[in-house]
Amino acid sequence: MQQQEQKNTTIAELWFAAFNQHHLENLLALYDTNAVHYSPKLKIRQPETNGLVAGKDALRAWWQDAFNRLPSLQYLPTSFTANEHRVFMEYIRKVDGEVDMLVAEVLEISNNKIVASRVYHG
Repeated sequence: MQQQEQKNTTIAELWFAAFNQHHLENLLALYDTNAVHYSPKLKIRQPETNGLVAGKDALRAWWQDAFNRLPSLQYLPTSFTANEHRVFMEYIRKVDGEVDMLVAEVLEISNNKIVASRVYHG
């Protein structure tokens, strides 16, 4: 079990590296083909989704839009808590001209791929 917890923490670290470099393909490579993602920001920007998108094409469109709109977007990780099935990540969302936002996100992981992610804003 300890080995899988470390693998899940490594996935989280790779996730932050790809996200903060705005390297979309590296980010998507961490996800299962049919992964689902929930975010309150998604619900606000695309109400028809009810905050949920599924599949890499939808994830690609969502993050590409975010990177295009917010070129300074960065996430500063503050903690990871992992078990054999998921990693809970806490981080600070930073965008030039906006107040920093505390965020928590859960990555559900199976076979070393993210199968689901859920974002919570504080």
